[in-house]
Amino acid sequence: MNEAKPVSTPLGSHFKLSKEQSPKTKEERDHMSKVPYASAIGSLMYIMVCTRPDIAHVVGVVSRFMSRPGKQHWKAVKWILRYLKGLLDTCLCFTGASLKLQGYVDADFAGDIDNRNSATGFVFTLGGTAISQASNL
Repeated sequence: MNEAKPVSTPLGSHFKLSKEQSPKTKEERDHMSKVPYASAIGSLMYIMVCTRPDIAHVVGVVSRFMSRPGKQHWKAVKWILRYLKGLLDTCLCFTGASLKLQGYVDADFAGDIDNRNSATGFVFTLGGTAISQASNL
């Protein structure tokens, strides 16, 4: 990942993740057993909770496949890491000029391909900086 190029979004729109992408053959299962998927998800969750609420939704998406991650799921995790790599110098910044409180909400319709569940979420910003967020299925 040291040589990976950063990306500008937490998860590309071309990722359509589902349980169908889980390993089906012994070779695929053996290959994925060597991939540090659970460790990467744990690290992403720590980063999300402590400093990066902008990745909350995508971390929730990739964590659904913890029990049987496939190659596409792992590619999605690496995409998130590439996104974070591009933001190493980004931080929360409050200025004294305008501390306007704003709230945003959004939902998708049956975005979970496997269960047809919908996701909803919100974010509150203060002075343009996210201070509270939540997302659920």
